[in-house]
Amino acid sequence: MSHDLHESLRDNVRILGDSLGRTIADDLGQAFVDKIETIRAHAKRGRQGDSLQQRELIEYLRKLPERDLLPVTRAFNQFLNLANIAEQHYRARFRRVEDYKPGSQPALGELLERAQQAGSSPRKLVETLAKMRVELVLTAHPTEVIRRTLIQKYDAIDECLTAIEGSSDYPERGIRAQGRLEELISQAWHTDEIRHERPTPVDEAKWGFAVIENSLWQAVPDFHRDLDNLLLETAGERLPLDAAPIRYASWMGGDRDGNPNVTAKVTREVLLLGRWMAADLYLRDLEQLKTELSMWKANSALKAEVGDVAEPYRELLKRLLFKMEATRDWAKAALDGRNYDGGPIIETRDQLYAPLLACYRSLCDVGLDTIANGSLLDTLRRVAVFGVSLTKLDLRQEASRHAQVIEELTDALGIGHYQEWDETKRQEFLLEELASKRPLIPRHWECSAESREVLDTFKVIAQEHTEALGTYIISMAGEPSDVLTVALLMKEVGGQATLPIAPLFETLNDLDHAGSVIEQLLSLPGYRALIHDRQEVMIGYSDSAKDAGQLAAAWAQYRAQEALVDVCERHGVDLTLFHGRGGTVGRGGGPAHAAILSQPPGSVNGSLRVTEQGEMIRFKFGQPDIALRSMEIYACAVLEATLLPPPAPEPRWREEMDNLASIAHAGYVGVVRENPDFVPYFRAVTPEGALGRLPLGSRPAKRRQDGGVETLRAIPWIFAWTQIRLMLPAWLGSGEAFARRLEEPGGLEVLQEMRNRWPFFGTYLDMLEMLLAKADTAIAAYYEHRLVDEPSLKALGKELRERFARLESVLLDILQQEELLENTPLIRQAIDVRNPYIDPLHGLQAELLQRNRDADGAISADLSRALMVTMAGIAAGLRNTG
Repeated sequence: MSHDLHESLRDNVRILGDSLGRTIADDLGQAFVDKIETIRAHAKRGRQGDSLQQRELIEYLRKLPERDLLPVTRAFNQFLNLANIAEQHYRARFRRVEDYKPGSQPALGELLERAQQAGSSPRKLVETLAKMRVELVLTAHPTEVIRRTLIQKYDAIDECLTAIEGSSDYPERGIRAQGRLEELISQAWHTDEIRHERPTPVDEAKWGFAVIENSLWQAVPDFHRDLDNLLLETAGERLPLDAAPIRYASWMGGDRDGNPNVTAKVTREVLLLGRWMAADLYLRDLEQLKTELSMWKANSALKAEVGDVAEPYRELLKRLLFKMEATRDWAKAALDGRNYDGGPIIETRDQLYAPLLACYRSLCDVGLDTIANGSLLDTLRRVAVFGVSLTKLDLRQEASRHAQVIEELTDALGIGHYQEWDETKRQEFLLEELASKRPLIPRHWECSAESREVLDTFKVIAQEHTEALGTYIISMAGEPSDVLTVALLMKEVGGQATLPIAPLFETLNDLDHAGSVIEQLLSLPGYRALIHDRQEVMIGYSDSAKDAGQLAAAWAQYRAQEALVDVCERHGVDLTLFHGRGGTVGRGGGPAHAAILSQPPGSVNGSLRVTEQGEMIRFKFGQPDIALRSMEIYACAVLEATLLPPPAPEPRWREEMDNLASIAHAGYVGVVRENPDFVPYFRAVTPEGALGRLPLGSRPAKRRQDGGVETLRAIPWIFAWTQIRLMLPAWLGSGEAFARRLEEPGGLEVLQEMRNRWPFFGTYLDMLEMLLAKADTAIAAYYEHRLVDEPSLKALGKELRERFARLESVLLDILQQEELLENTPLIRQAIDVRNPYIDPLHGLQAELLQRNRDADGAISADLSRALMVTMAGIAAGLRNTG
């Protein structure tokens, strides 16, 4: 990477940091800014290996008067958020959305060239892209710690940086932009960074729609325009007008798994909000088109449609505008609980698409192609991608909730107890009812409130156009009956809707049996007709890693995908895999391009669904330029995996992975499940107990409010370990596995061969390397020193840090490197820049946790807020938090 690029990033960090310093000085005085600078200097020198400075930092922090604790945590938190803005800006400017190995992310043009060289005809390229179905599913997992009101200010700060950089010939513009920057940073400083209440599921959905409005609405047509230009150059034709290689779905307001706040009423409200927002956005497009399309030349079809008028395009658009305004009014009335008594509304994608297509064809027919391929084409592309609902809303519910409905039903009908039946009897009953023409559910059936809520959700499905709905996902699915139950409830209550039903396999055991469950399903009489030979399956990353450790989980996910590909190929069924990835390595995170190309051959065959969650939505899609590059990365990776799939692993590599996963799994379980000191250590050393008070998302932190680690959701489980920089869920067990193999003859050679020749294994090692670079055992040791008293717990902490050191040593041996991240300098620099600002937050967090425990949770409101700000700041500094 060139020196200039680094300088650009550094300059912006300095500009923002200086401005923040001036803002704080204006508010709290220069003496307070000097304190911040003293803390930062201690932290910086401590990072350079000066142990005296490290001790002085801790002493300085512990002696701070109580009144300073909150403003100090706020200062460092704000700086880390500003550093993120500078980095985001840099990535957008230089189109570097992801950092992996140099040269590992080809631009789409290079990839098209490579595919042609490998024998794909230009026609094949266009066809593959036209049929491609990549759905990015926006989810609101509680890791977005930054309030929406601050995100808007941060986006405006980014615009100021752009203006400052482009002002060399117009100094007065630079001065204006600098003034606006100072104002925005002052606004941010004087805004509370912690929400006072948890967001509701509707709030989360509004946040998702805001990402579409502020970024994707512009990025989507830009992406298609770039793609068209490439295809015109490569194949001499554009992408078909209705093609949408990349689409968007959402879980916000539809994901009820373990979240009692997501009800049928909420889902209905979110669907209406999507319709209202879509109508509002299209109205702006249609108004612009009405202004621009003033031409009089038109083909006979358009003239027949609008009659003999002077401006036929404007006439058609006027009619469309009238209907779109009515649609917005209808949605608003429904949201307000009022009856709508206006004109006809637009209910389906085609009702909007067809008139616009008529305008497009007419312009082309009369030789006005340049005009047709301008703003009108952009709107057609938006309609193809967003439809009339902006996203497809997925619904997710636990398998046990569906089984409970059928149990109550069979009991009420006097035909037995469904939950006592074996799997064979369940399947027979469900298949018989699916084939039956009579209704199963009595009209006035009195059932429990929980079952009524499940049935009400299916009623919402029945009342909605299916194009507004995505997939129905069953979490904790383990048997074919779990899928048949949902199919039956959809038939009984869901009207004409036949949504794709995706079982979610998430524990190690479920992943190991995924292939056989789908095999049984596809072999059942009538099931394939029910699904129209298309099967979707969701692979869970979070819970499998929490259940088994990262290495064993990654291998189980890979094998499950292989089995599913094989089963569906044998049955002649189209398979779409849905990857439930999170932002962190412990939840399947990492660069999308590398992740997709490391999947088993044949598993990405032109179609892919993947969750984009929490703070990663903002990092990947929060600004048009970055969103554009993110879409290009997905399109590139899926095209490459489809046309140039990775090689299948050698049989001996599979054997190696079986052994490595087995050792790693035993090492992980031996600590997390079998060591009686583990849960007390986790509770003592991490901020897990205080985390529940951080109002991050609408879902509770625990599935149940009692019990141990197994009841914790995967997200707070990883968030808590990340806060103390031990990152334990993503590496525990791996060190023993690799160390043991390196001790055996030929171990190093075979691991290096796997790394170089097998994308799955190479990607895993690269993710591990990035994670170890972000971890810091010295910080984890300080938390332990401050918060843990019992000798047996301290002994466990020491053992965990020794395991970490062993893993780092063997990983460097395998990678043949002197230090971590030698080949990814931007990530290394980003970590180095942030550490002197994160370190004080760790010191303050440990201190505040101890004070909180000493006071039995009764610390002052300011100290409680300071504790929450440390969590938000550390999360912002490390970025991929949960």
